[in-house]
Amino acid sequence: MVRIPRTLFAASLLVALSATAAAPADRVIFVVRHAERAATDDPNAGTRMMADDPPLAPAGKARAARLATMLAPAGIQEIYTTEFQRTRQTAAPLADKLKIKPVMAPAKDPAPLITQLRKGKGNVLVVGHSNTIPDLLRKLGVKEDVRIGDDQYDDVFLVIPRVGKPATLIRLKY
Repeated sequence: MVRIPRTLFAASLLVALSATAAAPADRVIFVVRHAERAATDDPNAGTRMMADDPPLAPAGKARAARLATMLAPAGIQEIYTTEFQRTRQTAAPLADKLKIKPVMAPAKDPAPLITQLRKGKGNVLVVGHSNTIPDLLRKLGVKEDVRIGDDQYDDVFLVIPRVGKPATLIRLKY
């Protein structure tokens, strides 16, 4: 039996899904939470929405590099982040690899981003936060209830919009 590395398998699966499943909608929206953030001195930082703006931890930088490797062949044409550096740093390796300038979308006001995602064509990456992604997915037409734990950084949500029907959601780990 041939063993395929998990990252290679995941990348192949993402490329296949984005190529076939996107045909009716012409779009797959890849949504990820920012990678692991650096520790903060604020003991309440984890309980407040975007309490501070820490950079990525070394583990987060490594995860961002894995994300770039995995999504590089997925046909990403646009990248959206929030104003917080951890989302920008998570997207940076892929943006550099694809020579795409990420667009900043305010974390507390997702309406313009939703409008852009609904009208656009082509595959996109959105990097958000554990407390903003569930609402974003709902607004994109996903019916499933999505929860992201405070220590959960390894989800890749593939949202496949469908006209007149709920969006298809595929949840992968990386």
